[in-house]
Amino acid sequence: MEIIILGVILIFPLSYILVQYNGLVVLRNHIRESWSDIDTELKRRHDLIPNLVSVVKGYAAHEREVLERVVELRNQSLTLQGPSALGPVEHKIDHALQRIIALAENYPVLKADAHFLSLQKELANTENRIQAARRFYNANVRDYLNKCEMFPSSMVASFFGFRPETYFTADSQVREVPEVNIP
Repeated sequence: MEIIILGVILIFPLSYILVQYNGLVVLRNHIRESWSDIDTELKRRHDLIPNLVSVVKGYAAHEREVLERVVELRNQSLTLQGPSALGPVEHKIDHALQRIIALAENYPVLKADAHFLSLQKELANTENRIQAARRFYNANVRDYLNKCEMFPSSMVASFFGFRPETYFTADSQVREVPEVNIP
């Protein structure tokens, strides 16, 4: 009889631990999946950049520095992994792409070029998808961090070695309004 009572008493804490552990695993997998979504959209943007640069290069040859900087940042980001390493470089790419689009304003023929307009539209669509994927990723990180930090699930997270994840954040340079000087 005592063994049955002891068994019943132990079932509740063990099932609680099991439920918390599985919840943490689910949230961690949501984070991994949402990071993969960001990675997919960044790859799409990286594939668009060379096309955009080559179209602009034909019209704005003297803007070479801006175009080379975009390609350099793109190549750099292809070698990085994870939000803490990739975030700052991707934000620099955002800034550089904004400068390219702003440069197009100075070239009416480029601005009217069908290929440029198509690329610009694709890039804008991709940027919107990247922003949505970042928000989804950060929401998953928030939920995971809440579960890891809130008592009593924090004890389960600590015991099983669940580590904090990092948000995909904008660095301070991205928050500033970009300056575009066109001669």
